Parts: sequence; C-alpha cells; structure tokens
Amino acid sequence: MDNSSGVEIVVDGVTGVGKTSLVKIISEEFNLVPFNEMFDDENRLLHKFFYDRPKWAFPMQTNFLTNRFKQYRKAMQIGQAVMDRSIYSDRIFARMYLEYGYLSKEEYDVYNNLLSALLEHVKPPKLLVYLRVSTDEAIRRIHRRGRPDEIEVEREYWDRLNHFYEMNYEDFKLGKLLVIQVDDLDYVHRPEDRQFMIDQIRQARQSIAEKPTDLTVAELR
Repeated sequence: MDNSSGVEIVVDGVTGVGKTSLVKIISEEFNLVPFNEMFDDENRLLHKFFYDRPKWAFPMQTNFLTNRFKQYRKAMQIGQAVMDRSIYSDRIFARMYLEYGYLSKEEYDVYNNLLSALLEHVKPPKLLVYLRVSTDEAIRRIHRRGRPDEIEVEREYWDRLNHFYEMNYEDFKLGKLLVIQVDDLDYVHRPEDRQFMIDQIRQARQSIAEKPTDLTVAELR
C-alpha cells in the first residue's frame, strides 16, 4: 500500500439515480477532483450483456472490476478525489448475476478471488454517499436520460438491483456512510436541494474530522 492521501468521497446508488450530477456538484463545492464512472469499453461488453446476459456477464464484470481498480488506484494517487461508483460496489452486480444465473458458481468464485486480491491494494474512501431511490423513480430518471440499452431493460432487473444495493449497505463497515433518500430531490435544477446535499455532505465530513474512527450511518429520509 502506498502513502497516497486516498479517496475523499465515493457517490453510489443504482443506475440513473443522479451520481454523476452529484459528483460534479461535490467537486465544485469542495474543490475535489472528479472521477466519473467507466461504464463502457471498445468491445461494447455492456451492450452485449443486455442482449445475452449469461454469455457476457463474466467478461463484462471482470472487465468492469479491472477498470474500476485502475481508476481507484489513480484516484488514490492523485488524492482529493470524488468518485462516481468504485471498486467497493462492484460486488453488488456480481452477487445479483450469480442469483440470476448469469454467472455460474465457478465464474463467481473466480471473480471473488480476483476482487479479494485487488482490494488488498486499495483503501476505502473516507466518506461513501449512498443515494437511495425507489425503483419507479430510478426508472423515470433512466428514461429521462435516454440511453437506449438502459431504456430497453425490464423493470424486474432494476428492482432486483435496487434490492441488492439495499442489502449491500445495510451492513457497510468500511468507513463513514451517508444515506440520503433522493426521490423528491432535484439538486441539479433546484438550488435549495443542491444546498441541502452540500450541507449533509459537509456535516458528514466534519464528523469524520472530529471522530475519524466513527463508523456510524447517517440516514436522512
């Protein structure tokens, strides 16, 4: 492990919830370096996955994992970074794909072995902001964003992904976790909602500075 200053904040949540927009706001407000999610590659594995999931789940997920590791290491080395998703939430998708049968047990074991090896070379972010949202609202935002591959995905997929996100953060113990319900928030277009998000994140960061070993969860409804 190197002596880098590490990653300040990771913003996480299901597809379409508004992670990228919040990363931009955080980077501007707190003078942090933004790292946006790497969600595609030259082989278009994500696109292929949505049309043949059992065939492409393993190569897609291991490719995502590798790219997220590289990106997280770069963010750690630069320091003062805020990230849109990270290697620490990658397992959410793998667990879901195992349950659905998109990944075989053998493929999942190989994936987990690789993940465990990579996690030895990184350290968790100082603050993880989990944006909680209902499935219906997430789908509404996905359709508003308009990416063709996502629009065609059935509701059950997004509902199950939301469920796995909830399970993942029920027992998060890697650092400070801030959970914010965002169904009724529009921090891109409403200044009062933007300020609300900034205030909650500032308070969470202050609590870390005061109690660096405190692993509590702040849940806002």
